[in-house]
Amino acid sequence: MSVEAGRLRTEADEPGWEVDPDDEWGVAVIATVGRQLKLRREAVGMRAGEFGVAIGYGEDLVYKIEGGRRIPRQEYLIRADEVLEAGGLIAATWEDVKKVRYPKKVRELGKLEAMAVEIGVYECNIIAGLLQTPEHARTVIEAAQPPYPPDDVERMVAARLARQSVFDRDPAPSIHFVLEEAPLHRQVGGTMVWRRQLERLLEVGRLRNVTLQIMPTNTEAHPGLDGRIELLKFPDGTAVGRGDGAFGGRPTSEPKQLRILELWYGIIRAQALSPRESLAFIKQLLGET
Repeated sequence: MSVEAGRLRTEADEPGWEVDPDDEWGVAVIATVGRQLKLRREAVGMRAGEFGVAIGYGEDLVYKIEGGRRIPRQEYLIRADEVLEAGGLIAATWEDVKKVRYPKKVRELGKLEAMAVEIGVYECNIIAGLLQTPEHARTVIEAAQPPYPPDDVERMVAARLARQSVFDRDPAPSIHFVLEEAPLHRQVGGTMVWRRQLERLLEVGRLRNVTLQIMPTNTEAHPGLDGRIELLKFPDGTAVGRGDGAFGGRPTSEPKQLRILELWYGIIRAQALSPRESLAFIKQLLGET
């Protein structure tokens, strides 16, 4: 985020990045980093205001970060390390900070996806987050009402994109997507953003470990009409599933409930276009065929 030269960054320049009070681990990490910053600043005899000027941040923001009430950016930690001559120790705390900068729920989902050997996702109303381009994700998140602060939007976009590292895993997990046709027609973000999103679907759909299917709008009713379904299976044979229209929308690992979700997902996949037909359909939307 650009700030005019010579002007200290304030809370107005960097809204958001607040610690989730329900995230005990995140609160502890940010509090520890804040204490380290304060102790090192005091050890070299610098006042908060003086330190803020040296690194380009306002005194109020310095106090909030040192008090564990605000998550510091990587740039802040690097500048603090230089000014306090910490020899890289402060800059290194970014490895811990970056793990808690995303919302707790997103982190937990990302951890599960990172461990899974098989991932199955059905999306009813949107393009799945694992498939979204940065521009598409930002447009969707910005559409929320009441709107999120700009910095919260960037955090959420970054969190969504971070989950996509699942495609780079080795060995690669088996990943299955079923998307409804209707969201593919919605030109979220304008024509160019929409086309890039469709191109991204083709890219991912061609990966050897990915199966992408489209559910035609004119199909018969199916068990996914109540909303999203996700199934995750792990190396030890356990699994976790969730469906918007099942069991209160809560994640479940109960075998009987998982069998119901697997039945629903199997019916959905059977009614959707085949992977080959689905890629051809996306190409048609792009005007390539």
